[in-house]
Amino acid sequence: MKITDIRHITVPIESEMANAFINFSKMDVSVLAIETDEIRDGQKVIGYGFNSNGRYAQPGILSHRVVPRVLEQDSKNLINPETGHLDPALIWKAAMVNEKPGGHGDRAVALGILDMASWDLAAKLAGKPVQNLMAEIPGVGLGKPLEKVWVYAAGGYYYPDRGTDALVEEMLNYVGMGYRTVKMKIGGASLEEDIQRIEAVLDALPEGVTLAVDANGRFDGAEAVRYGNALGNYPLHWYEEPTDPLDFEGLKMVADSYEGPLATGENLLSRGEANNLVLYGGLRKDRDVLQMDSALSYGFTEYQKTLADLKEKGWDAGRCVPHGGHQFNLAIAAACGLGGSESYPGIFEPFGGFADSIDVVDGHVGLPDIPGIGLEAKSSLAPILAKLS
Repeated sequence: MKITDIRHITVPIESEMANAFINFSKMDVSVLAIETDEIRDGQKVIGYGFNSNGRYAQPGILSHRVVPRVLEQDSKNLINPETGHLDPALIWKAAMVNEKPGGHGDRAVALGILDMASWDLAAKLAGKPVQNLMAEIPGVGLGKPLEKVWVYAAGGYYYPDRGTDALVEEMLNYVGMGYRTVKMKIGGASLEEDIQRIEAVLDALPEGVTLAVDANGRFDGAEAVRYGNALGNYPLHWYEEPTDPLDFEGLKMVADSYEGPLATGENLLSRGEANNLVLYGGLRKDRDVLQMDSALSYGFTEYQKTLADLKEKGWDAGRCVPHGGHQFNLAIAAACGLGGSESYPGIFEPFGGFADSIDVVDGHVGLPDIPGIGLEAKSSLAPILAKLS
C-alpha cells in the first residue's frame, strides 16, 4: 500500500458578507486529495481534506514544503505496522520534517488540510466512519462515539444591503431548521447599533432558543470590557472572542468583569497557544467555551494532544466546541465527547454543513454511517471532489 499522488486545488468562497474585522469577498479554500494504490469496490481509495473558513487557501506551503516531503518518503515509513494501513500520525510527521518550532500561522492551516485528508483516508482504509476510528484512541476517544452532537447556527454577518429586519429573519430561519442556539456578529457597528440589533433578535426568538454574539477579536481589553458591561444586561449564550486571540491580559480583564460565558480560541493555531489561553486568559472552567479548530491548527493529530493537555489542566472536553462548521469537527466532537460543534447553514458552501441525509433536530445532528468523514455524502461537494479524483 502506498500513496501514489497528492493533489490540491484552490476554490473561492466569495461573499459580500463581513464580520467585525474582514469581508469574505476574496476568501478561498484549499481542497486536497491523497490518492493511494489501494482498490476498494473497483475504485482507488482517496482521502479528502480542506481548511476551515476564515483562513485563506495554502497552495504555496502545500506545493513547496508539505506535499513533496510526504511523496518523498518511503512508503514503509508511512505504514502503521499494527494495522498495515497508512497512518495519519506518520504522514503528519513526514510533512513536518525540517520545520522549526513556532511560526505556526499558515503552516498550521496547511498541515490541517493534509491531516483531514489523512484521517479521511485512514477511516476509509479501516472501513469505518472516522468518528468510530478516532473514538478508539486511548485517553482521548470515548470508545464508542456519540450518536448525535449539539450544534448551533453561526450567521448574523454584516451585509452592505441588509438591515436589522433581514438579520431577524435570518435568525428565525435557523430556528425553523431545528437549531436552538443562533449566533450573530457584533463589533462591526457602534455599541448602540449592536445593542439594537441584539434586542431585535432576542425579542423575536421563541422561548427556549438562545443567542450568542461574536466580536471576532475586534476590541482591546478596555473596549471589550465596555461591551461586556452592556451585554451583561442580556441573557446571552456566550460573548465570543472579545479581544485579539493572543491578548490574554485583555481577555482576563473581560473574564474578571463579565459574569456570563465567554468563548474563544478559534484563531489559536497551535497546542502551545491553547495551553497559554487556559493558563493566562482568565477563563473559567465552569462556564467558558474553547473553540480551537483542528482544521486550522495542524489537524486532529495535534488536536488530540491539545485535548489531553486541557484534561491535565482540569478542563472537561465538554467545554470544547470547535469553530469551522464542517463534518470533520463534527466527527471529532462525537468521537471525543466535546460539547458540540459550530454550523454555518447556507454559508461557506459547499464546505460548511453536514451530509445531505442529516437533519438538525432540537439543536442536534447525527453523523453519516459510511467509511471516512462522509464528505461524499454531501452532494454539493461532489463537483469539487470530482476535480481532484
